Amino acid sequence: MAVPEIKLATAARAGMDRSIRRKRWSPASWPLPVRLGAAGLAAVLAAFAVVIELKTSASVLTVRVPLSQITVATVEKGIFHDLVAIRANVVPRDTVYIDAVDGGRVERVLVEPGDLVQAGTPMIELSNTNLALSVIQEESQLNQAISQLQQNEIALEQNRLSNDRALAEIGYGLVRLERSTARRDAVIATGGVSAEQRDVAADELAYYRQLQPIQVESNKRQAELRDRLLPDIHRQLGILRGNLDVVHSTLDGLIVRAPVTGRVAAIDLKVGEHRNAGQRLAEVTPNTGMKLSANIDEFYLPRVHAGQIATIEFGGQTAKVTAWRIYPQVQSGRFTVELRFEGASPPGLVAGEAVQGRLQLGGDTPASILPVGPFLERTGGDWVFVVAADLKSAHRRRIKVGRRTTEQLEIVSGLTAGERAIVSDYTSLEKADQVSLTH
Repeated sequence: MAVPEIKLATAARAGMDRSIRRKRWSPASWPLPVRLGAAGLAAVLAAFAVVIELKTSASVLTVRVPLSQITVATVEKGIFHDLVAIRANVVPRDTVYIDAVDGGRVERVLVEPGDLVQAGTPMIELSNTNLALSVIQEESQLNQAISQLQQNEIALEQNRLSNDRALAEIGYGLVRLERSTARRDAVIATGGVSAEQRDVAADELAYYRQLQPIQVESNKRQAELRDRLLPDIHRQLGILRGNLDVVHSTLDGLIVRAPVTGRVAAIDLKVGEHRNAGQRLAEVTPNTGMKLSANIDEFYLPRVHAGQIATIEFGGQTAKVTAWRIYPQVQSGRFTVELRFEGASPPGLVAGEAVQGRLQLGGDTPASILPVGPFLERTGGDWVFVVAADLKSAHRRRIKVGRRTTEQLEIVSGLTAGERAIVSDYTSLEKADQVSLTH
């Protein structure tokens, strides 16, 4: 069988397909570096370098600040005075607080703040009906217990007297029967007394002789028991009588008296108001002098110790005080130090008066010193802006500080003598890397 011949339609192929002409490379189509040659390549690379430099410099934050708006200080070699400035208040050296023991209604207020009172002077009168009823009940119970102990003591004494009386009667019976028996023995031969009567007297005498040691032993044992019980009875009576005095003094405590001689520092009571047990009624300051109470920044808490000396100024005078007691509780970023005068406090000090002074934390030593400024609040002493020699810029630099006072900052490392740093506030500079100073 013959195979059919297949013919392709040339016209149709020409309509559907088109030929693509291959392009040739020309100098105009070459890449720019190739067309420019070596000189052009260098120019392009320089352009890339400029772009890279611009991107790098863009990551450095620079802040422009007028030189007149900042404070610049110079690091100097000098003596570091390890002092801290303090502001203290004059307070009484001793204060006696008067609190309500049982509470009650205020009936009378007999003194006012500022009054001078003697020890034992009535200051306040209170009333308490419930307390009065309780005292009556307790007093009755104590009196019953005291009466019972006294009855026991009386019973022991009566028993002792009864035993002594019984022993005395036995002794009397022995003497009487011995005499009677002796007389009957003398007359029995004459027939004046029968043998039976003599035997009765003899038997009774023998009974008394046997009874006497028994009574003596009984008296001894009861005397020993009485000697053991009486001290306990007396001790319990003393305790009960003491309790009775306490109960009586409870009512006496409704009249509040000054515990010491001194001046009434505080009392704020109104007649008719009620004060509960434990509430403050008044304060009395004895005439024992004054002391100082200073609040110091918590930064110095590890370095302040009892026994350190401070110098204070008041009324044109100076005086030395000693850190007496440190209260480590920190409130609002400050802690309290109690300072006392060496000897008697100077005359003329008034409670509530404020005085200035300096507390000596350590000795004076040579060091690199930078004046203290507001910048510490933002940096904590970890870094600072160092000013260039031409006063046109300042760059951030890490430093290490040691001791500090309210005026001086000890530089351990990071700064050298003669260098200058910005010590004013860093509020607007905290995130900057460098500062451009304008004139």
